Amino acid sequence: MIAGPASQENLIQGKGTTLAEWQASDGLAQVPTITHRQLVPAGRRLVVVAPHPDDEVLGCAGILAGMQGNEADVLMIAVTDGEASHPQSRHWTPTRLRRQRPMESTLALARMGLDVDLLDWQRLALPDSAVETQEAWLVERLAALIRPGDRVITTWRRDGHCDHEATGRATACAVARHQACLIEVPVWAWHWARPNDARVPWARAHKYLLAPHVLARKRQAIAAHASQVSRDGQTPAVLSGETLERLLQPFELVFL
Repeated sequence: MIAGPASQENLIQGKGTTLAEWQASDGLAQVPTITHRQLVPAGRRLVVVAPHPDDEVLGCAGILAGMQGNEADVLMIAVTDGEASHPQSRHWTPTRLRRQRPMESTLALARMGLDVDLLDWQRLALPDSAVETQEAWLVERLAALIRPGDRVITTWRRDGHCDHEATGRATACAVARHQACLIEVPVWAWHWARPNDARVPWARAHKYLLAPHVLARKRQAIAAHASQVSRDGQTPAVLSGETLERLLQPFELVFL
């Protein structure tokens, strides 16, 4: 994941809304819960469309963990290889990141308890930070992969990151063609949005609660993304401590 610009303005600046502010939000506290069976009914396939290798863990690792034992019913789609996360780095060059980040993604899902050999992986290798330039192609490719009745998770169309938004829009278009079920997850919105923010579709929001052992595994899975959580010389980690705090709450937020 790279904290690039949003489609209209750069919302990802500064340290963002603190975890304490979110925890004090009455609106967030009132969001209803949802079960795994409600999200992914028996016999349905789960499709996860991630803009970058790590977005699937940051946004829906707990939901994915619920597919343990049914990995053959999971399709993982990586839109980019995340090669642009360190634009000024001599250590994490684009070439190295294209190899490294998919391996981190695989390790992360293994740490969530999934048999990664049984997952169906599709890596589309679109340009990181420029997905919107290939958005029409992405719609067609996703439409060829998605089936009627699929439960399709992707990043929210207004998440505040150009690739997250382009991926969300393309996925929504492809899902509509097949009458599948779209499930959007916020990632960077936790940074720029405010408690009770009117820009967030609270009416569509549900919480998927994470048991303590699942949350612990999610923490370990995020740590598998070494390129994103470690400093590179004088360059801060892409995923700061504040960012990780917000993404390691005891639930995952979904918009239905």
